[in-house]
Amino acid sequence: MFVELPNELIFIAGGTFLLGWILAAITSNLTARRRAKKRDPRDDRIRGLEAELRIAQSDSSDSRTTLEKLEDELKETTIGLERRDNVITDQQSKIEKVSSDLKDSVLKTRELRAELTDRATASVHAEAKIREVETELSVAQASTDMIATGVLDYSFIPDQQDPDADIDDDDDVSDATGKASS
Repeated sequence: MFVELPNELIFIAGGTFLLGWILAAITSNLTARRRAKKRDPRDDRIRGLEAELRIAQSDSSDSRTTLEKLEDELKETTIGLERRDNVITDQQSKIEKVSSDLKDSVLKTRELRAELTDRATASVHAEAKIREVETELSVAQASTDMIATGVLDYSFIPDQQDPDADIDDDDDVSDATGKASS
């Protein structure tokens, strides 16, 4: 179809089309400006409110996720605190038990020390009595040996009493010292 038409006619048709397109663009641009000037301010307010609503919804969803995270952390912290309180309670009961055991041990140790002190005192008194008895025995043995050998003869001493009386006097002395040392 284009082949049969002359070139000038094709150029004129193309130019007209281009000119129509340019005129339509200019008129639409001018009418858009007029519409913008004549636009209702309520439309602008509605658009602004819609934008604020979208921002508030995104902030709300962010706040909800933050709230959920904080609630999870609170639950974990609460569980941790309960565990810590249980551990502290257990440790306090152990401390109280150990403290009472320690007090009992201290009392038993004091009792044992007192008993050991009493036994040591009794042992010292017994040793002292044993030494006194050994001393008296050695003195008696020595005097018996001396009498047997004839070094001492009590029968010739006029102021001396019976030899059996001396032994009784020695017993009185040992009883007095034994009671004094007890």
